[in-house]
Formats: sequence, structure tokens, C-alpha cells
Amino acid sequence: MTRATNREIEIKLRILDLPALLQGLGRIRASFQGRVFEQNTIYDTPDSGFRKTGRLLRLRLETPASLDTWKPGVRPKSHPQRAILTAKAPPDPNSRASSPSHYKERLEREVVVSDPRQWPRMLRSLGVHPSFVYEKFRATFTLPGLHLEVDETPAGTFLELEGSPRRIDRAARALGFSSGDCFRGTYWDVYAADCRRRGLPLENMVFRA
Repeated sequence: MTRATNREIEIKLRILDLPALLQGLGRIRASFQGRVFEQNTIYDTPDSGFRKTGRLLRLRLETPASLDTWKPGVRPKSHPQRAILTAKAPPDPNSRASSPSHYKERLEREVVVSDPRQWPRMLRSLGVHPSFVYEKFRATFTLPGLHLEVDETPAGTFLELEGSPRRIDRAARALGFSSGDCFRGTYWDVYAADCRRRGLPLENMVFRA
């Protein structure tokens, strides 16, 4: 199933107290939609042409994960139940619908693929190759017109808010955040900064057993 091109507007917030955040989500009556373990593979050209121009091509595998049984570094034992191919690109800079600078805004198109095993070979045949693999646990919550994603990654925990700027700002304020807490980076940016801080080489952002 292919979705029409969507204008994605979102922010990230770094979370230092996950239990407090979950209490806040309950307080604002955000509806829990489920939790998955994600294995994401970013594909790019040999010269990193997509990343340099703000574009993204990603194959994501999702495996259901319980809120109650997850322990850091332990992947679900079941097999992935859904695979999604996603393409993202910067919006038209001349568009009147552009948002203030503290939001990340991109054009996005997704397709659910039935047999993800064939896609790495197909993508390589198009001249792109895996450039970065990252894993995370994602718990999804919703409010009217807004998606709230709690992402637990090897480089920290983050809250992504996706929707209109007005709804994003309203929810962020209700959870105790301000526009100064927002950042527009990708998980590659998050991981690269974490590696620099810890003096580690850049590899893949995956959970270590």
C-alpha cells in the first residue's frame, strides 16, 4: 500500500526522565497505539549524495514489542511483521507552507513492502547501498491531528511530535517543553554527536547485547 506524498512537520525532544514523560502523556490524554522494535537501514549513493542534499531512502523492519517486558539491549525474539520503504526530500523552498526554523519539514512517501528480503538486492541494482543502520524501540501515542513517538535508542531517548506547528507547540508546552528544547536533527546526527562526545568511531547505531 503506497501513501500519497505527505508534508512531514516534526520536532525532536531529548527525554531524560522517561517515567515522567509517560505520566505526562497520560495527563494530556494521549492515546497509546502500540510499541515496536525497529531495524532501519539507510541507503545512499557511494558519495553520500542523498544525505548531503537532505534526502533519505530507508527500509524499516518492525517487530511488535511489549511495554512491560523490554530490557535495554534485548531484541524481540519474534520475526518482523511489517516492512516499510520510505523516501524523504526537502520541501520546495519557495512554498508558502514552509514552517519556522525550529521544525524539521520534509516531503515523505512510504510504501509497505510484502517481501523485504528482495529489496536490498533491488536497491543495490539502482546504485545505492546501505550507509547506516540504526535500531530503536518506538512507542506511538496520538492526539487529534498529532503523532507522538517515544523513541528509545542506543544514543538516548527522544520524543518526536509530528503534526501542524500549532498542535506540536501546544503538546510540547503541555509536557513542559519550550521551543528552545526542540531540534531538527536526524538520528544520524544524534548518533554522530554521541560518538564524538564519547570518543567512539562512527559505525551503526545498534543495541549491544
